[in-house]
Amino acid sequence: MTKIILVRHGETVWNKELKYQGHTDTALSDEGLRQAHLVAARLARENIAAVYASDLSRAVITAETIAARHGLPVTSLAALREIQFGDWEGLTYEGISANWPEEYSQLYTRTDEVRIPGGETFRELKERAAGAVAGLVARHPGETVAVVSHGGTIRAVICAALDIHLNHVWDIRQDNTAVNILEYHKQRTILTLLNDTHHLRP
Repeated sequence: MTKIILVRHGETVWNKELKYQGHTDTALSDEGLRQAHLVAARLARENIAAVYASDLSRAVITAETIAARHGLPVTSLAALREIQFGDWEGLTYEGISANWPEEYSQLYTRTDEVRIPGGETFRELKERAAGAVAGLVARHPGETVAVVSHGGTIRAVICAALDIHLNHVWDIRQDNTAVNILEYHKQRTILTLLNDTHHLRP
């Protein structure tokens, strides 16, 4: 059995401002850095063999904070990036819904089909991200691996792992530095933890 610990990156300034980030390389806020240290402390007791991250800095820095507790390097993979929000990156809900009302509505009602203007589909996200995770499972048989990524990406990976239709991707909550655990067995994949943020509580 290979255990994949999926962690969403810490908070960014754009998270606070409710802006869509996608492939834009935004930095962690002070709160995001604090969250990264808290999740690193929480995972310090795990027997982690390797740490991987999206190549965007908000994920890399969160991953480096986790990896430091285990004396490990971080390997960055572009395939673990957030969905590309294209023309919507840097905009808020109000700006997107005002200019692309039909496409924005379809993002939540026909998630499996809609293409974000100038960006990706969730099918493309699922294919690249789930493919990357499958590669890590093959590379680390019997080990525990930490993977730091993004909210949409983690949702898509969980849908792929459990064979959940992508139209349900928004039914899966992902808070900043949430911990999720997938166990990859020969016959099945088991989700043993979802969106756990107890390390952030006082």
